[in-house]
Amino acid sequence: MIGKFASALSLLVLVVLLGAHGMAQTTPAGDAAGSTPSANPSPATQTPAAQTPAQPAPSGQEPADEESTSRPKRVRNYKAWNYNVGVGANLDSGTTKTFVRGGGFAATAGVARNANKYLGLRADFIFADLPLRDSALQLAQANGDTSYMLGVTLDPIINFSVTSKYGAYVLFGGGYYHRTGSLSSDTTVPGSPCNSFFIWWGTCFNSSLPLSGKFTDSSQNQFGYNFGGGVTRKMPSGVELYAEYRFTHGSHNGITTDVRPITIGVRW
Repeated sequence: MIGKFASALSLLVLVVLLGAHGMAQTTPAGDAAGSTPSANPSPATQTPAAQTPAQPAPSGQEPADEESTSRPKRVRNYKAWNYNVGVGANLDSGTTKTFVRGGGFAATAGVARNANKYLGLRADFIFADLPLRDSALQLAQANGDTSYMLGVTLDPIINFSVTSKYGAYVLFGGGYYHRTGSLSSDTTVPGSPCNSFFIWWGTCFNSSLPLSGKFTDSSQNQFGYNFGGGVTRKMPSGVELYAEYRFTHGSHNGITTDVRPITIGVRW
């Protein structure tokens, strides 16, 4: 009896062990794989920083820089401002030539504002010595004199390029002229009838000289015009030598002053 019971118990234990072994071998592969973390995550969950698209540069910034560097700068082929000084002699004309001898000292100084290579606007100061002729001193009954003209002109100027070194220009415009003078050792009697010299001198009133005797000093303010031109020679330093001829005419109350200064100078 005990022997049968032991045999049955042994058989039962053997069945249990075989059943457990079979269940271990039949475990689903998906469950085993699910228990182990995946080595490669899903592409949908990957957000590497390297794949982030680069942000574009601010609109218009880089093209503007390229445009500014590629556009050539305009080089001005002329000077915006020109300055000139010159000295020379005066040649008279008209009624002035009747009483003033030629060859008096003349000087000019000016400045020009150029709009481009060819056109500009020039202002000049002119000094011209007007020494009286001996015949004029005889009419004035004087032994000596001091006489000169001061002028201010404003002229459009046109420049021409003849060659790389030589050029030319012309100018014309209006002017204001002040002629002044003084006679020395004059023996003319006040109240005497005026002659042609004192009419031009500008001290004749009502066809006679003032009784006050204030006819030895002259002061004339006149408006008029001027025109002229010159030639230039450019030096290696950039300074230009020039020779210039001008004709100036002023008038007031029928009294005229005509001066033709010829000057040589420099402009820069």
